[in-house]
Order: sequence, then C-alpha cells, then structure tokens
Amino acid sequence: MPITISDFQKVDIRVGKIIEVYDYPEARKPSYLLKIDFDPKLGIKQSIGQFTHYSKEELKGKLVAAVVNLPPLKIGPEYSDVLTLGFPDKEGRAILVVPEKEVPLGGRVF
Repeated sequence: MPITISDFQKVDIRVGKIIEVYDYPEARKPSYLLKIDFDPKLGIKQSIGQFTHYSKEELKGKLVAAVVNLPPLKIGPEYSDVLTLGFPDKEGRAILVVPEKEVPLGGRVF
C-alpha cells in the first residue's frame, strides 16, 4: 500500500554515533546493546540490535541511522529506545545503514 510524503515525514530518522557496545545475551537472538549519541538535544539513546557479526571494535565510533520517534521496545530486561536501521545480507545478517560521508550528529534524513 502506498504512503504519502506526509506519512514518510512522520518517521524521524537521525544519524548518531555508537559510543558503547555491550553483549546482550538476554535477547532471543544474538544481539548487542548499543549506546548511541545523537547530539546534545536528543542525547544518548539505547538500541538493541542483531549486529553481532560486527566486532564491538568495528561498531564503536560508527555513524548509524536510527528511527528516534518510536516508543521504547522492551527486549529482555532492557528497553531499546531507538530502532537502528539495517538490511539483511545474503546470509540474513543485519548490515547497518550508514552515511557514506561524515555528517553532523542528529542530522535528519530527507
């Protein structure tokens, strides 16, 4: 079903930088708990995602795209405040959506 541009504009997708990465064994599928800095206004948000084929070192400092205006989702004992975006590769592993070049934190997709 098609959506309108007005519908799309309701989805607030921002760029943030992963600043901390933790194993999250409480999820049903292998996952990390990510701390993502969006900017001083939005602050640091938590995301739980299945990006475990990346090493923690690869993820730390990486710019990512995330939906920031969804309600928090409880995954195990923790909440995921934002939805970090990714696409499945041929093996079904989550590949992060990342900006091609350096952009300011908190920048909104358009």
